[in-house]
Amino acid sequence: MHGVKRVKQTPEALAAKKVKEQAKITEYLALSDDVLAKKAAKDWSRDALESTTRILQINPEFYTVWNYRRNILLRGIFPESSPSAINDLLTEDLNMTTAALRLHPKVYWIWNHRRWCLENVPNGPGTDEEGDIDGWRKTNWDREMFVVDKMLDADSRNFHAWSYRRYVLAGMPVRRPETTELAYTTRKIEANFSNFSAWHQRTKLLTSLWASGRLDYAKSKEDEFELVRNAMFTDPNDQSVWIYHRWLMGEGDDHTVLEREIGVIQELLDEQPDSKWCMESQVYYKRILLRKHATTIDVDRVREECKHLLGELRKLDPARKERYAEIDKLLSSSV
Repeated sequence: MHGVKRVKQTPEALAAKKVKEQAKITEYLALSDDVLAKKAAKDWSRDALESTTRILQINPEFYTVWNYRRNILLRGIFPESSPSAINDLLTEDLNMTTAALRLHPKVYWIWNHRRWCLENVPNGPGTDEEGDIDGWRKTNWDREMFVVDKMLDADSRNFHAWSYRRYVLAGMPVRRPETTELAYTTRKIEANFSNFSAWHQRTKLLTSLWASGRLDYAKSKEDEFELVRNAMFTDPNDQSVWIYHRWLMGEGDDHTVLEREIGVIQELLDEQPDSKWCMESQVYYKRILLRKHATTIDVDRVREECKHLLGELRKLDPARKERYAEIDKLLSSSV
């Protein structure tokens, strides 16, 4: 760190550190050998379960051990346990993985084990007053939503957490209204426009809400254009915003909307003349004009505008100059 004087370690201190590190490596290798030997012997005992706990606390990316742990539970411990005891065991595993996620929030195998735990919660004695919701299951799924909320508070762009959130939302016995989840993505996006996962979640929610008629299509789509325009003008170099804008535009069949958005992007390009994404989007949407609305535009003018932008992009983004050159050729050969 700046301003902190670095203390030079003595040869003795460095040697002691090396010995300590070597001891940890030796201990880990011995533990690994022990667990793999138990696995080979099909040891489904509680002692084997404890061994997997110890090694996974050191190395949560050891997916073979996660698989072995699940086999121990399924083959050795669950068969001799009551539903209540099984629920307690799964709760312990969920607690263990919660602790692991604090240190390793992007390790797939931890998230995967949480899914397995939820899918193996037994039927419990508690139901709601209508008798159709198992109390244990509801408690577990509600807890998972709380955990994933906390994980996304810590890192709102953790795509593992967003993926798990979709899983939890789909599995909750009492479904959360999609409009509530849409409001959640709005808060995350407004806090940080560069949140690709939140934009992606939004596409899924809106697609469902529009298809079911639970959200007014015309009004809400205009609201989305307003949201994404604010993001574009705030950070014109953020790729996730432009990808969402293209999703919102769809096939570009509405000529009026297409022309309007081209005009908006041109305003931004006038302010940010070196914006690669502005230029790429102008070319992308003007090519749609050429393909779908050629009878209502000045084709030669629009084609020349695209070719000019492609020339600028080749200078601004030389790593992709061949791609831009190929698009230029397609424009030149099109009728």
